[in-house]
Amino acid sequence: MRRLGLRLRERGIELSLLACALVTILVTAGIIFVLLDECFGLTPGKVGFFQAVSISEFLTGTEWKPMIEPRSFGVLPLVSGTLMVAFGALLVALPIGLATSIFLSEYAPPWLRQIFKPVLELLAGVPTVVYGYFALTFITPYLIRGIFPDVQIFNALSAAVVVGIMIVPTVCSLCDDAFRAVPRSLREAAYGLAATKLEVSTRVVLPAALSGVIAAVLLAFSRAIGETMAVALAAGMTPHLSLNPLTSIQTMTGYIVQVVGGDAPAGSLEYQTIFAVGLSLFAMTFIVNVVAQRIFARFREAYE
Repeated sequence: MRRLGLRLRERGIELSLLACALVTILVTAGIIFVLLDECFGLTPGKVGFFQAVSISEFLTGTEWKPMIEPRSFGVLPLVSGTLMVAFGALLVALPIGLATSIFLSEYAPPWLRQIFKPVLELLAGVPTVVYGYFALTFITPYLIRGIFPDVQIFNALSAAVVVGIMIVPTVCSLCDDAFRAVPRSLREAAYGLAATKLEVSTRVVLPAALSGVIAAVLLAFSRAIGETMAVALAAGMTPHLSLNPLTSIQTMTGYIVQVVGGDAPAGSLEYQTIFAVGLSLFAMTFIVNVVAQRIFARFREAYE
C-alpha cells in the first residue's frame, strides 16, 4: 500500500512537471499564432497587415511613416536603428565582459570571485527604465560636454552605451563558464612550456573556449536587440535611415512602445504595424538564439 502511494505521488509529480512544460510550449505557440494572425489573417474574416501592405514594400522600404499621410511602411529605418544600438552595445560590452571573465576565471582568488561575480550580476537586476534615465541624465550630458558637443539629446550612441552596460553580466557570466570548462590539462601543458599566465589566458584558454565566447556574444546580441525601455528613453522616437550614432533614431521595440501608448484604434492598419514589427523582431531574435544554442551545444559536447 505504501509503495502504491509512492508511485501515485511520483506519477503526480511527473504529470505536474509535464503540465508546466506544456504551458511554456502553449504560450509560445499562442504568441506566434497571434503575430501571424494579425500579419496574415489566419482566422476567417480577418484582414492581416500583409494583405494591405506588400511584404516587399515592408522589407525594402526606406521610410517608416505609418501615422502620417502619405503613409509608408518601410521597416528598414527601424531595423537599422535596432542594429546600430545592438552592435554599439556589443562594442561596449564585449571587451569589458571578456576581460572581466578572464580575470575571474584565471587570476582572481576564490574569495574575491565569490564576492565580485555576484556584485557584477546585480547589474542584471536593475530595472531597464533606470538605465534609460541614467543615459539621459549622465551619459548624454557627458557626451555633450566632453566628447561630442553636436550630439542630440536623444541619440543612438547613448543608447548603445547604456545597453552595453546592461549586457555586460550576460557576456561575463557565459564567457566565465566557457573558460572554466576548458580542461585544466591544457593550462598545465602550457605552463610546462614556460608560458606566462597572460599567454595561457589569451593563447590557450581563449581559443579553446572560442565557441562558448561566440555563443555568449550572440546571446548578448539577442538581448540587446530586444531591449525596450532604456532604448526608448535614450535613443528617441525618430525613425530615419542613418548611420550617424549622434542623431535621434527609433528602434523596433521603441516603436512598439510608442504605438501601444498612443491612440491607434484596435484593428486598424496602424495598430497592426505593432504586430508586423513584432514578428520581424521575433524572427531576428529567434535566428540569433538558434545559432547561439547550436554553437553552445557543440561547445558543451567538446568538454563533457
